[in-house]
Amino acid sequence: MKPSASCWQRLKRHPLLYNLLLIAGAIGLLALVAHVVMQAGTRHGARRTVPDFSGIPLEQAQRLARQNDLELTINDSLFVPAYEGGIVLDQLPEEGVEVKPGRTVYVTINSFRQKRVPVPYVAGRSLRQAKNMLEIAGLEIAELVYRADIATNYVLEEHFGGRPVLPESRTEAEMGSGVTLYVGVEEGSGTTVVPQLAGLSLREAKSRIWESGLNVGKVGFDAGIDLLNEKDARVYVQSPDPERAAVLGSRVELRLTLDAGKVAESRETNERLARALAEERQREERERADSLAAAGVPLPGDPTEDAAGPADSERTDDNGFFD
Repeated sequence: MKPSASCWQRLKRHPLLYNLLLIAGAIGLLALVAHVVMQAGTRHGARRTVPDFSGIPLEQAQRLARQNDLELTINDSLFVPAYEGGIVLDQLPEEGVEVKPGRTVYVTINSFRQKRVPVPYVAGRSLRQAKNMLEIAGLEIAELVYRADIATNYVLEEHFGGRPVLPESRTEAEMGSGVTLYVGVEEGSGTTVVPQLAGLSLREAKSRIWESGLNVGKVGFDAGIDLLNEKDARVYVQSPDPERAAVLGSRVELRLTLDAGKVAESRETNERLARALAEERQREERERADSLAAAGVPLPGDPTEDAAGPADSERTDDNGFFD
């Protein structure tokens, strides 16, 4: 071998080693190219600060997004009468968050008008069925008005906008509107128990109140709650307290907060109060039953009636017809 022979020429005399080095070099080159391409494709190290899109028209928000190398996508829409249609109400990620170029920002815009939906005919159904049908349609109960009738907790009439809703009606209402229901109540069945509402959203609390035969009274909110975050607020004050007896159609007042600590404390207090009231009610029922028994008044379902009473005489006169 000549002294001037290069390393490369020497490697060629060893095919196995030569080929292994070629393969290793090719792999290294491919890895380097892939790294460069990935860096360019993901813009590694490049950051963009998300601007504030809220309160501006959608077209302006889209131009601002393009200027900042961001994508804008409409995720939801609400109808807030205080704002013009097409105004951005909310965004995610929020203003000031650093993201990579090309990141999608999801926005909620204000609808130009509230959607209108058909008002379902619910008369003749139980209050629970009627409530569920209205909620499915995107409506709610404006007022429960109780009238004397043997069909307790059945809807007798349905009104919207001061007019009755009939089977042939083609009434439409803006989503979220309230329908007045006239409900029957038999004499002696005019009370109910106030449900436990702490920890529920406003929508859930309303549904529970209507289901119990009660009306929604004044609704208050802690500071910082608006139309955009109202769905995240939870009930922490209610009046009357849970498990209290109330006349059907009475109003339940609510207050909501975003403070999880207040909600947890209220729920614990209400559950403790509810247990005490439930025990008190059971004790009163036992005392009433005991006093009736001491007075010789038969309780409902009591099998100890006089065997020679009128009922037996009637059965005897029937000559075994029902046997």
